[in-house]
Amino acid sequence: MSDTVKKTRNGAIVYDTDIINQISDAAFVPESWPQRTLVGGALRSSGRGNTMIVSHGDQEFVLRHYVRGGLPGRIVHDTYVWMGERQTRAFSEWYLLAKLVRMGLPVPRPAAARYLRSGLVYRADLLTVRIPGIRSLADRISDSPGSPVFWTGLGRGIRKFHDAGVFHADLNAYNVQVDGADRLCLLDFDRGKILQPGVWQQKSLARLHRSLNKIKGLDQRIHFRPQNWNELLEGYFSASRSA
Repeated sequence: MSDTVKKTRNGAIVYDTDIINQISDAAFVPESWPQRTLVGGALRSSGRGNTMIVSHGDQEFVLRHYVRGGLPGRIVHDTYVWMGERQTRAFSEWYLLAKLVRMGLPVPRPAAARYLRSGLVYRADLLTVRIPGIRSLADRISDSPGSPVFWTGLGRGIRKFHDAGVFHADLNAYNVQVDGADRLCLLDFDRGKILQPGVWQQKSLARLHRSLNKIKGLDQRIHFRPQNWNELLEGYFSASRSA
């Protein structure tokens, strides 16, 4: 992987020349792509409408525009305080993803990221290579139940990230994804970090547990029972015992 940085008129772009030979701000404008589709899914798994699948020929990417959530998002939609290039949301996530790919962890490969600065604030976007056939955990368990092997496999997969010190700031039933063979992949590492072991690991698991209970409350057809969570924990802690 390469991390070539190209300065633009009011910002910069970091990109992997092994994936993209030339790049400009147009790559972060959905209308510049021949094919584009808004990411969708069950139970609001499409997020805040800021993520699109874009493609040209056999190249397929996921384009995400950074927007604020919660109460701050009602006031300031998509601008962030400028604190330096490497501290921008897009560059920070791009470099973290690149590191996780080199570590062999199942995450999307970063293709490009950019920021547009305007005085003391900036806006940002991220372009990652789309992983074929993955869908959110929420979508997966809305279709059919997961076996004990499925749930313990998720637990072991999450433990691999934690053993590597990977902190995911929003581990939930949408950012946890699985492929056609039910293998885990994690998305959306905005505000993610590499940390020493600590209480954040238990808090991260608790966040996922709350998310699963929440979607179960939204739709009783969701296939999630207390036993499934116990199976996930069994996989998580058995991974530690076998290490």
